[in-house]
Amino acid sequence: MQNILSRRISANLLVFSVALLLATIGNFNFWSDFVHAVGGFSLARLPLLAGSFAIVVLLFYALLMPFSFRFVVKPALIVFLLTASASAWFINEYGVVIDKAIIQSMFETDTREAAELLNWRMLLFVALTGGLPSLLVARAQLRFPQGARGLAQRAGTVAAALALATVLLVLLFKTLAPTVREHRELRYLLTPTNAVQALNGYLHNRWSTPVPLQSIGRDAVKGSRWAGQTKRTVTVIVVGETARAANFSLNGYARDTNPRLAREQGLINFARVQSCGTATAVSVPCVFSGMTRERYDDTRAKHQEGLLDVLKHAGLRVLWRDNNSGCKGVCDRVEFVDVSSPGAGSRHCSGDECYDEDLLEGLPELIRQSKQDMVIVLHQKGSHGPAYAHRYPAGFGRFGPVCNSSEFETCTRESIVAAYDNTILYTDTFLAETIDLLRKAAGDSDVDTSMLYFSDHGESLGENNMYLHGAPYLFAPSEQTHVPMMLWMSDGFSQRFRIDRACLQARRDQPLSHDNVFHSVLGMLNVETAVLNPKLDLFHACVRN
Repeated sequence: MQNILSRRISANLLVFSVALLLATIGNFNFWSDFVHAVGGFSLARLPLLAGSFAIVVLLFYALLMPFSFRFVVKPALIVFLLTASASAWFINEYGVVIDKAIIQSMFETDTREAAELLNWRMLLFVALTGGLPSLLVARAQLRFPQGARGLAQRAGTVAAALALATVLLVLLFKTLAPTVREHRELRYLLTPTNAVQALNGYLHNRWSTPVPLQSIGRDAVKGSRWAGQTKRTVTVIVVGETARAANFSLNGYARDTNPRLAREQGLINFARVQSCGTATAVSVPCVFSGMTRERYDDTRAKHQEGLLDVLKHAGLRVLWRDNNSGCKGVCDRVEFVDVSSPGAGSRHCSGDECYDEDLLEGLPELIRQSKQDMVIVLHQKGSHGPAYAHRYPAGFGRFGPVCNSSEFETCTRESIVAAYDNTILYTDTFLAETIDLLRKAAGDSDVDTSMLYFSDHGESLGENNMYLHGAPYLFAPSEQTHVPMMLWMSDGFSQRFRIDRACLQARRDQPLSHDNVFHSVLGMLNVETAVLNPKLDLFHACVRN
């Protein structure tokens, strides 16, 4: 690199140097996983590993060469270097992969959550592996091939690089093909191509041609079990955040993370529930869309009404209260209240963080004063990482010692898990207080009440050296897809809608998923519509005639 600073060099040589740098410094994790995928390092595999490395360098070189023009090459190379460095940090530090869902989460999260991922170690890493090479690129004295000859030279260089990469690929294909086929996650680890592909996918969806909103469930009406009823109904849907089922003592976890919920009479805990996605930006739109996970389409979901719209069509008042980073579009046509920022009279906030109990502030009065049947969605901050210790008040630090930092490298895995478990302990209290509020409302305000809770996705806590969430669903670990779900109903609610609790209890260990939520909410509330699929309605077989 010293040579770059001392004399004028070819732009092609600079591009090749950056390609070589990207293939090495930016991809330690990729090569570590690749070596493991082909069976480990040995002298016999050295030709395969060297050839694979050469293929990556040549492909990077071919992809970067179109930028080798004056006024373009330096900014482009610097962007790639910094992108690769930042991506490598998150892959190495948290074990995540870079895909469209991660990019979507990055753009749609709030600044407080994003700030938790930034720390001096990250800045130092990016400065050394991305910033320092970028500085050398910026200071390099370059010469460029001119005119038609220069264009031909660039085209020939790209063609030669691709041809040589193809030859190597053909020679190594017998070994590489099964490796790539069986370890598809590798493409999400190769930086910066993973970030470029993910950003392209996100922007394509974001800036695609506007599509008119498609209505669904316009035929929705209250069914026969509403007839002759004088009481109002209030159903609270709690959308949890980053809660994995494995750490709920209701599901057999060794730590007592659910002391209050365990004492709730009539609470039905569904133990085998799979999420629709591994990130909020995917799971929340999916679960409210009415599409199954296999058929879910993000673009279609953005331009189609969902569960909350169908409930409105049936004549219910729908309200979304948010302590997270928004509803990802699913509440755009219903009442919305944001409680995530401290305001006047907020009793459950510390600094710029509001705890989930703030979602319950003013709710009894709202229920008492409303004249309509209501569905209220409470969107938790829950167990959002990496700063788990910031998600609960001081009185809930029962398990410890805890990791108080978002820099997992500075904490033991045990302290990270302890901090996470405290978030589940706080969610236990939050859900229990929600049930208490609804039980009291059923007595004082003469309404029939119910609560449905489910988490949007789970979380990795160091298993297989993976942390956080957002892994592509194809190979996401169960810790990110196995989520808690539970139901509570007042006696009046279950009697009103003739719901057999024993029948539902018998289904608590059956395999379920987010696919069931849309149809089960409609079934539970006896909303009749053509979009209701009885096969996915948990309550369909548990309603007494």
